[in-house]
Amino acid sequence: MPSASVVSAPPEGFRLVLGALSSAAQRSLLAEVLGLVQDAPFFQPTTRSGRPFSVQMTNLGPLGWVSDRAGYRYQPTHPVTGEAWPPMPPALLDLWRRHAEAAVEPDACLVNLYGDGARMGLHQDRDESDFGTPVLSVSLGDTAVFRIGGVERGGRTRSVRLASGDVCVLGGAARLAFHGIDRVIAGSSTLIEGGGRLNLTLRRARPL
Repeated sequence: MPSASVVSAPPEGFRLVLGALSSAAQRSLLAEVLGLVQDAPFFQPTTRSGRPFSVQMTNLGPLGWVSDRAGYRYQPTHPVTGEAWPPMPPALLDLWRRHAEAAVEPDACLVNLYGDGARMGLHQDRDESDFGTPVLSVSLGDTAVFRIGGVERGGRTRSVRLASGDVCVLGGAARLAFHGIDRVIAGSSTLIEGGGRLNLTLRRARPL
């Protein structure tokens, strides 16, 4: 394993594990994820109003998060193919067990692909049945400028950079913190052919 360092910062419960994955582990995980999503291709989600997201999405695990005119929700099948989502790689579950400090396993992994100009506005993760389990996010590829605030919209925020191989955890008071991606720094990593960022977010969606 790489020599990782943990950075704790407000809001309480936000932890950033720098260098959680070695370069070799990043390459291995990326190859496995890209192989799995061949059976669950990336799709372009939209908001309830029909506005497209700037990121492309897919999912791994028993449940997947989707967004369209019907709203935000978790479901067991791909919205385009109608097939079940592929399983989560063991390496992702190992990261969860090591860093999430949770008593239960995740049942959903959202996979976001950030290309040129993609971003994610400030939002809360509120579509899960229970907020007592943390959210764990794994970064692969180009560095992202991540912004996090408090539990009230419009409050003070701070930004940190998430590099390839970093893991961040939103638990405790930070579980419902507003957060998002301001931008992705193109060319900051050579991991993904052609550039871009892959973000893997593990959650527990169903009741405990």
